[in-house]
Amino acid sequence: MNVLVLNCGSSSAKFAVIDASNGHELVSGIAQRLGSPQATLDFKVEAHKESRLLHGAAHEQALRAVVALLEELGVANQIAGIGHRVVHGGAKFSGSMPITAEVVAKIEECIPLGPLHNPANLLGIKISQELFPGLPQVAVFDTAFHQTMPPRAYLYAVPYEWFTKHEVRRYGFHGTSHRYVSQQAVKQLGLDPEDHAIVTAHLGNGCSLAAVRNGHSMDTTMGLTPVDGVVMGTRSGSIDPSIISHMKKALNCSAEQVMDVLNKQSGLVGISGLSNDMRTLQEAAATGHERAALAIEKFCYSVAKAAASMFVSLGRVDALVFTGGIGENAVNVRAQIVELLGFAGFSLDAHANAFHGKALRGRITRSTSPMAAVVATNEELMIAMDTAEIATAHLPSNVERLPGSGRAA
Repeated sequence: MNVLVLNCGSSSAKFAVIDASNGHELVSGIAQRLGSPQATLDFKVEAHKESRLLHGAAHEQALRAVVALLEELGVANQIAGIGHRVVHGGAKFSGSMPITAEVVAKIEECIPLGPLHNPANLLGIKISQELFPGLPQVAVFDTAFHQTMPPRAYLYAVPYEWFTKHEVRRYGFHGTSHRYVSQQAVKQLGLDPEDHAIVTAHLGNGCSLAAVRNGHSMDTTMGLTPVDGVVMGTRSGSIDPSIISHMKKALNCSAEQVMDVLNKQSGLVGISGLSNDMRTLQEAAATGHERAALAIEKFCYSVAKAAASMFVSLGRVDALVFTGGIGENAVNVRAQIVELLGFAGFSLDAHANAFHGKALRGRITRSTSPMAAVVATNEELMIAMDTAEIATAHLPSNVERLPGSGRAA
């Protein structure tokens, strides 16, 4: 079954058409800088890459341009379902769901929890329903995987009424990535599907770790919002909350303005004063840029410290799994993190790490218990697989499926 995967952000819309049965990507791309004169539609078909100007297009025009492109490529009529990434599902969703009016209403109820993301996700759903009437559409939630966390992990030590009346709790994000990577790690590393303890570290511009026991999330680092947890590209990660009131007074500004700085001007870019890109920082650190080196050191310390806390959630650890743009590619970052965790039995294999563990099915440590490994994430494929499964299950029993496609005849 070919699935159109959509991820609508505030100023962009990512898309991919994926064969959910084998992971083959027919076309993928992004409409970005939406609403500006520099708006573009960038896409890739096999080895061919192209960029087209969209001249100030907003989301609807951009998605129409995506559909026109899919028609041009002869792909549009091969799509059997649409999967939407939805960032915040609160505690209302513990799995992916076929999109109905009731599901849309519940996603709308979660807007106060995800004010930056959910409105854009909903807009993508609305427009795609208009452009693809009749096709099954599925919502895949970033937060759903973490709904198995126990209360001791998801509750904050604040007045309990904040939880019961205002839904203040740890939700966690990157759930689609943590779910996919933990499943792949079990297969790739030969772990027991029924008895495993894995820490997955999704490290990119946004970062989070999750403690996964026997396929279930037991704890994670992001909280009510994605600003909580470890140091990230532009986000501060966990801080003393009193910093907000302190800086509000010091800068004579609003709490919202302080939060904006914590989200967009902190983390790696805040410490280094240079960039949120790990590659740029590593290059600068190699030439003696002290704050770039400090930002990298702080990042590695933050991740290692969080990983150690995840071990407590699991009771033991079989594997620490690196994924995401930094996790999959930054050799020196992985090395620093693994070395900081040497007390827990991790022993880096420098040669294997230099080649991202490719010769050892991802493993980058000498030890196999516990081990550290690199596993590439594929959130789009996970969304496509969920969508195909749900779309097929919801076809009427009297509808004939086309061979090999999952589409109704």
